Amino acid sequence: MSVQSRGPVKIERDGRIVRVTFDSGRRGNPMSRAAMQALLETAQALETDPHISAIVVTGPPGLFTYGFDLGEGAPAADIGLAERREILAVGPRMCAAWERLEPLTVLATEGWCVGGGVALAASFDLRVTDTSGGFYVPEVERGMNMSWGSVPRLVNLVGPSRAKRLVMLAEKIDAPTAAAWGLVDECVPAGQSLARAMEFAQRAAQMPPVPLRMCKAGINAYANALAASTAALDRDQFILAQMGEDYREGVQAFLEKREPVYRGR
Repeated sequence: MSVQSRGPVKIERDGRIVRVTFDSGRRGNPMSRAAMQALLETAQALETDPHISAIVVTGPPGLFTYGFDLGEGAPAADIGLAERREILAVGPRMCAAWERLEPLTVLATEGWCVGGGVALAASFDLRVTDTSGGFYVPEVERGMNMSWGSVPRLVNLVGPSRAKRLVMLAEKIDAPTAAAWGLVDECVPAGQSLARAMEFAQRAAQMPPVPLRMCKAGINAYANALAASTAALDRDQFILAQMGEDYREGVQAFLEKREPVYRGR
């Protein structure tokens, strides 16, 4: 077995299976820009290896991530639009890179998977959580839109009505509900999500590797045929939301641990 590290990401290779652990060592395992860049570069590094059949990604015990680190704040107010767009590109590029991988990708989570974590999860082929799992998309509740190309992916998984409840109404759903909705493929007993994800990976590794990749490409091409037309402007919509008072109120209310008051400004 070979082991590599890329910042908060550890990569372990065993035959045709790669296990990736995302653990920043920080409370809430936040998706800082540096962490997202490391996850992006990890996917890019794995993309060119034709001998991988499955990739399993997991986080620290008891929690996957509380999502994007709002403590980092928005890009500086005086930064140019081109630079702002580039700074905000890391999230969608990260998700697209994981979705683009040809091997089977499986995410194993415990505890909460929030915001950007849900966006990343939707980029995987399969998702497994244990009974401690919970999923929450607070972006609209914080005065911003849900971006990173995640909306069409979530609609593919749970359908339009449930996607609206998850994204627009920011409903928090537990692991059994996530399984019933189709957001995750299986809900397993506590502490067993990684083991179940590895079973999926081992099954994939037993398959002929090239047909496995070709079938995934065909399924994704059909499922995502219109995804780009839906998500093409979501990064720019996010920038527009950042310019509003409601965005500032949402973030400030979160940091101050109070309910936000929105005025449509």
